[in-house]
Amino acid sequence: MQEGYNVKKHHFGNSITFSRNVFIPLTNICKDHCTYCTFQRRPGDNGAQIIPEDDILRRVKTAKDAGCTEVLISLGDKSDYFPEVREWLNHRGFRNMLDYVAHVSKRIIEETGLLPHTNAGVMCRHQLAMLKPYNASMGMMLETVSDRLTGPGQVHEHAPDKRPHRRIRMIEEAGKLKIPFTTGLLVGIGETWVERMDTLLEIKRLQETYGHIQEVIIQNFQPKTGMDQLKSNVVSEETMLRLSAIANILFDGTIHIQVPPNLNNNYLSKLIQSGITDWGGVSPVSTDYINPESPWPAIQRLKEVTLQNESHLTERLPVYEDYITPEWIEEPALSAVKELKGRIDHETPKLYT
Repeated sequence: MQEGYNVKKHHFGNSITFSRNVFIPLTNICKDHCTYCTFQRRPGDNGAQIIPEDDILRRVKTAKDAGCTEVLISLGDKSDYFPEVREWLNHRGFRNMLDYVAHVSKRIIEETGLLPHTNAGVMCRHQLAMLKPYNASMGMMLETVSDRLTGPGQVHEHAPDKRPHRRIRMIEEAGKLKIPFTTGLLVGIGETWVERMDTLLEIKRLQETYGHIQEVIIQNFQPKTGMDQLKSNVVSEETMLRLSAIANILFDGTIHIQVPPNLNNNYLSKLIQSGITDWGGVSPVSTDYINPESPWPAIQRLKEVTLQNESHLTERLPVYEDYITPEWIEEPALSAVKELKGRIDHETPKLYT
């Protein structure tokens, strides 16, 4: 762990960053079925929803009043595969779900000045390009490069959009389009240590080729009620700390390392000591809809833990500073980024150190 921390300190100093966000689960309808997912619904299922745009804007305006800067827009893969979803969209003038996402992102930028960060699963180049002007950054977890986990009886057997080559191709397209990007490794879904390392190495290859991966999330899967077949997949503290340190050493300052604090609340200090650089999005106004049983810790607690480890908490935007240029961000997102950056640069020294 010490070597990972030393690498982090050399490249990023004593700062640990976070983004103050609001989580918008635009739709939980998803064509894929991963055995570990409790977010996914089919049309007609209890809790299946598509959030109307005016409801989204109300939530975003509330988040703005609470000081948020990031709007994390998350949705299921290929939700418009279902005729019920297409009917909902067509009735409102949209051809498909990504048209709706682009429209909502545009309204968020223009009406609130907050910054969308969209994770819509696997998208094509055209869809990525359509979203870029209205997103400060985008993301999608690579999760794993293991084709084995798409086989019979495995967690991704019924999730065609989790096939590694599809996700790698999209991350490459985002790189070609110069979209600041977040990706990561999902730990505890049946992968081996070799497959974990192969996934990190693939992310490193993508970054060395395109330079667009701003942060990597090391995320541990936590079995939920009713997942008896996955109870043995609980990820240990030692595994998370080791992976965080390895990622720091492997990426050597070229990518920020994030570990979600709500999923690892019992050893936050040790995570800092392993060399993480970022706590990710922390929301004062919304839950983690993917892991609703794990509330985010209060920002004040993160500040206290960070200070106890001789570091300081720094608020950031959903796009890191190195990418705040016309080369990486288009208008109108770029103007909104610059305006919010001026605000948090002014406020952060008072609040988090």
